[in-house]
Amino acid sequence: MSENYQAVIIGGGPAGAAAALMLARAGWSVAVVEKAGFPRRKVCGEFVSATAMPLLRDLGVAESFLRLAGPEVRQVGLFVNDSVLTSDMPRADTDGEGAGGWGRALGREHLDQLLLRHAAEAGATVWQPWTAAALDREGGRHVCRIVARDKQDVATLRAPVVILAHGSWDPGSLPTQTVRHVRRPSDLFAFKAHFRDARLPAGLMPLLVFPGGYGGMVHTDGDRLSLSCCIRRKDLDRCRRAWPQAGAAEAVFEHIRSSCRGVREALADARLDGAWLSVGPIRPVLHARSLAGTFLIGNAAGETHPIIAEGITMALHSARLLCDLLIGRQQEAWEGRALPSIARAYAASWRRNFSSRLYAGSLFAALARTTTGADAVAAALGRFPAMLTAGARWSGKVKPVLSRGVTS
Repeated sequence: MSENYQAVIIGGGPAGAAAALMLARAGWSVAVVEKAGFPRRKVCGEFVSATAMPLLRDLGVAESFLRLAGPEVRQVGLFVNDSVLTSDMPRADTDGEGAGGWGRALGREHLDQLLLRHAAEAGATVWQPWTAAALDREGGRHVCRIVARDKQDVATLRAPVVILAHGSWDPGSLPTQTVRHVRRPSDLFAFKAHFRDARLPAGLMPLLVFPGGYGGMVHTDGDRLSLSCCIRRKDLDRCRRAWPQAGAAEAVFEHIRSSCRGVREALADARLDGAWLSVGPIRPVLHARSLAGTFLIGNAAGETHPIIAEGITMALHSARLLCDLLIGRQQEAWEGRALPSIARAYAASWRRNFSSRLYAGSLFAALARTTTGADAVAAALGRFPAMLTAGARWSGKVKPVLSRGVTS
């Protein structure tokens, strides 16, 4: 089976689905290849910044998002040792009804399905669950071979434009996907769970800092609380030795509770809703190398540390940056003539909008992962809690993403 499109998008998460929706609405024939069946839970902090709300409105999903999502996050916090610090979340200057000026959280089992469904309704062809097994070029076009989950069916998709939205640390057979690296003590492993009946004040999103890692909590959809965290391999090993009867996730959770008074109090009477999820190792700020004539969006393009809770927002905005450029010169893009100049413009726009988030994430993560750094930050914030608000601002919570078109 062989089919022709004007764009093939590999990955149906927030970045890939948003790109498919924008291109399909602009008249492109689009295929989305997604290996997982939806709805699916995924390790993710779930927070979407207020700066993404105008984009969600443009995509036609804002109303559904706001109906499903948790409360507006109007406060940020820091839980480290016995310190429980809070400050105001800076308000974003978003315009339009329903924007609100503050971000909200929505589980990936809802967000991903919402975006991909709208992309399909706009005309995108969704291949799900199918896996991209190979990507080559023939006669100036990309040839993508995909395989159904049951491995009984194989298809070939051809297009002048390929957009890679497969994430940054999911292994796979494509040249831009992660290969298994040598084990390192500094490798980060991520865990996530939902809880019910938590005592965390509504609208508060605290950063959790504990020996060897960091995490966050936020109220999300369905009156649930989402807890996500990252921990270094060597500290994960210590947790497993300290709680040998527990699984890896439960051992990390006990480690966090023993280290953070705020977590103990917030989850004192809470009950786990569903199983723990885990993934790793993850290596933030990893930039995959693109192939000629392909474009990387979402975490595949570049990823900041989860400590600043900007992953979903950056994924959505990266799709917008690229699609504005492609749509601005779509006839030339379909013919393959404008792709190099679009690639250069997209790379420059990506760096201009997201470099500061990468630097902020690396800095905050480095401070959080050391006992000395975490104690120093807690002491400083105890005297000047408004620094939490400034930190949220530095991480990009209120900074609009600027898109510039391509000139001939």
